[in-house]
Amino acid sequence: MYTMGIDVGSASSKVVILKDGKDIVAAEVVQVGTGSTGPKKAIEAAFEASGLKQEDIAFTVATGYGRFSLDADKQFSEISCHAKGIFFLVPTARTIIDIGGQDAKAIRLDNKGGIKQFFMNDKCAAGTGRFIEVMARVLETTLDEMAALDELATETAPISSTCTVFAESEVISQLSKGTSRNNIAKGVHMSVASRACGLAYRGGLEKDVVFTGGVAKNAGVVRAVASVLKTDVIVAPNPQTTGALGAALFAYEAATKK
Repeated sequence: MYTMGIDVGSASSKVVILKDGKDIVAAEVVQVGTGSTGPKKAIEAAFEASGLKQEDIAFTVATGYGRFSLDADKQFSEISCHAKGIFFLVPTARTIIDIGGQDAKAIRLDNKGGIKQFFMNDKCAAGTGRFIEVMARVLETTLDEMAALDELATETAPISSTCTVFAESEVISQLSKGTSRNNIAKGVHMSVASRACGLAYRGGLEKDVVFTGGVAKNAGVVRAVASVLKTDVIVAPNPQTTGALGAALFAYEAATKK
């Protein structure tokens, strides 16, 4: 039996196809999200990768911001789907930090993968992938190169503003004073990590800590999160697709109850 999970976020569209609720046969990411052709392209890529067709899929669950725009069998919240996907991949997970394109979440799990508590920041771009994207542009670099700059830093340039617009001005001011791009990159990552980790501390930090979302692919932010939390951090395998994986798992459960 094949089931599909579709996670339509603000910045990207992700699709996972599962076989018999345990084997991942496709996991695709397209870097455009809700309101675009991203979901359609991600689905097409998943079918091409798996060699399957729509009629082979027993049940489909959608999640993320754009979940209600899709013709899926059922919709689930991204909180539930991230929790489900992470616990499947890392059963020892008790705290999840998820940083996506335009929001950040912290989720506490019990030893059965149930959600004990969660906190979410979706009101401001600060502390999200969008924040890093804006700062990378100011630093005249790319998102992929931000982690490399961070690794060469000799100290952390403070980024104190909690607003992306003001932080951008702060970075421009630091550049004009001669502060190195390396140190500023590290400061940007630390700023993002501090906000996300603040959400985790509100719920009470418990190990193991698993980092997921597109920003988890940035090694500089991973180092910053570990530094703020003062503990090791596990980066989820294929961190952008954990929500879609959770949706595919929910789809399998629904299909087996039909």
